[in-house]
This record gives sequence, C-alpha cells and structure tokens, in this order.
Amino acid sequence: MQETDHISPSFDFKFMSRKCSITGSRPVRGSKIHRRGLAKKKGGIGMHVTAVTPRYFTPNLKTKRIWVPELKKFVTVKVSARALKTISKNGAHATLSKAGLI
Repeated sequence: MQETDHISPSFDFKFMSRKCSITGSRPVRGSKIHRRGLAKKKGGIGMHVTAVTPRYFTPNLKTKRIWVPELKKFVTVKVSARALKTISKNGAHATLSKAGLI
C-alpha cells in the first residue's frame, strides 16, 4: 500500500483550474436524482426516487484571446460564456480592468 492511498483528493485540488477569471464562477457540487414510475397526473401511481448520485455542475469555460484596443494587444483569459457576454456589453478594457486582469 502506498502512502498516498489513504488521502482522498480534495474538492479544490480536483477543480482548481476551473475558475472564470471575470465572474469567479467555479464548479459546485450537487446531485442527480434518478426517478422511476409514471406521474400521477399521467395516470400512474407516482414517481419514486431510486437513487441520488453526487455530481458536479461545472461552468462553461473557454480560453480566449481578447483584443484590447486601448492597450493595442491581445489578452488571454479563461472565461465563462456569461463573461463573454459581459465583455461584449461593457467593453474589453472596462471588464478586464474591473476584474484586475490588466
């Protein structure tokens, strides 16, 4: 038995790099609920929960090169799809400087 077998990987270690640079969104832990049966409103006897499985909800991250006209250069950031909408709405320089990236 190795000395690292008894140590379980922590949540932060597993998803450390999956964080949006602008919004700060990161994976959250949740559950997938498995159901069986036909709903009462559809003529069945009701839905029954058969299992609850843990899972992670991860943000939709993309690595993007964003052109900042004020600096006349590209800035590479890891952003979520929601952050891309924020950049197109408020402008690249304003959004990135508010996030502290430039």
